[in-house]
Amino acid sequence: MPASYAARYQQRYGIVGQPIVIFGQRMTQVIPRPPRRSITSVQLLTQLGLDHGLSVDSCLADTGLTPLQLADLQGEIDTRQELQVVSNLITALPAISDLGLRAGLRYQLTTYGIWGYAMLGSQNFRQAAELGLRYLDLTFALNHIHLLEEGDQAHLYLEDRDVPPALRGFLVQRDLMAVLVIQRELIGSALPLRGIQLRQSAPADTTPFIERLGVLPAFDSPCNRMSFDRALLEHPLPRANPHSVQLCEAQCQALLARRQEYAGLAGQVRRLLLARPGRLPDMEQVAEQLHMSTRTLRRKLTEQHSSFRALQDDVRQALAEDLLSAGGLSLEEIAERLGYGEASNFIHAFRRWTGSTPGQYGTKPASDARYPHR
Repeated sequence: MPASYAARYQQRYGIVGQPIVIFGQRMTQVIPRPPRRSITSVQLLTQLGLDHGLSVDSCLADTGLTPLQLADLQGEIDTRQELQVVSNLITALPAISDLGLRAGLRYQLTTYGIWGYAMLGSQNFRQAAELGLRYLDLTFALNHIHLLEEGDQAHLYLEDRDVPPALRGFLVQRDLMAVLVIQRELIGSALPLRGIQLRQSAPADTTPFIERLGVLPAFDSPCNRMSFDRALLEHPLPRANPHSVQLCEAQCQALLARRQEYAGLAGQVRRLLLARPGRLPDMEQVAEQLHMSTRTLRRKLTEQHSSFRALQDDVRQALAEDLLSAGGLSLEEIAERLGYGEASNFIHAFRRWTGSTPGQYGTKPASDARYPHR
C-alpha cells in the first residue's frame, strides 16, 4: 500500500463514522468518534510486529511517529497514523492470514482504562453491551458496531464500509477478536456462538480461525457478524457494582467530551493556536491557514456553537495556567507571549477566566493539563 494511502483515507472519509446501537426497533445514536485516540493501540500493534521479527522503524514507517512518542503512555494519535501501522504490518507479514486475530488477542479489558471498568461493574451482559457500545469511541474499534436482537438470537455486526478496503480483513478480525476477549473476561468463560460470518475470502488454512474463534466462520458472507443466544444477554456478571458503573460512566462522558474538543473545525482552530504558543495567530492568519475567508470561518464556528474569540480565550487561559505553574516568567513576559500589549490587560482577562488574579493562581497547586495533545 502506498505511503499516502492513510492520508487519502483521512481526506476522503474524515472521522470514522458513528456506530449505531440497535435493540429491536429502538435505535440509539451514539456520539461521533473523535479524530484523536490513545496511542495504546499503536503500541500493541507495534509489539505484534516486533514479536514477528519486524523493527520499530518498519512498524512506524510513514506515520510521523518516533520511538520516543511511542513510549509515551499518555500520548494520542490521529486515526490515519494507526491505519498506516496496520498497513505496514499487512505489507510486511502477508503470509499470516489470521494476523488480525492475533492482534485482537492483545486487547484485554484493562487496556481500555475507565471504559473497561465501567463494563466490569455492569449488572449483566446486556447492560455491559449497551454501555460499551454507547462509549465505543473510547475504544480502538475502527468498524461500525451494532447489536441486533432478532427472535431468539442476538447478532453483533461489524460494518467495515468506512474502512479502507485493503485493511478490512485485518481490522474486522482484530475488532471481532477483541470483542470476544472482552466477553470472556466479563463472563469468565467463552460465549457459546451460533456462528460467525465474515465478508473476507476463505484462507488456504482455516485452522487458526477455528482455534481462536471456536467455530469455523462462513467466509465470503454478505456481512461480518457473530451470533449467539439472545438469552445470554441477561447473563449476570460476577463483579456487578451499580455505584461503580455510575462513577465510571461519568468519567467516560468527561473523557469523550475532552477528546471532542479537538473534533471538527473548532479542533483545527485550537491546534493552530497551540502550534505557536509564543505568538498566537489572529483570526485572519488562522483563516488563511484553513484556506477560507474570515467570514466563512466565523460562520462555520457559529454553526458549531463556538467562536474564534471563545477558542482564543480558551487557549490563552490554558497557556497562561501552564506558564504560571511553571514559574520563571514575569507577568509582562507572559502577557507578551499571549498577545496582550499590557500586563494589566492580561490580569483583567485572567480574572475574567478564573475569578482570581495571576498572583493568586500561582500559589495554587498545578492544575491538570487541559490540552493533552500538545
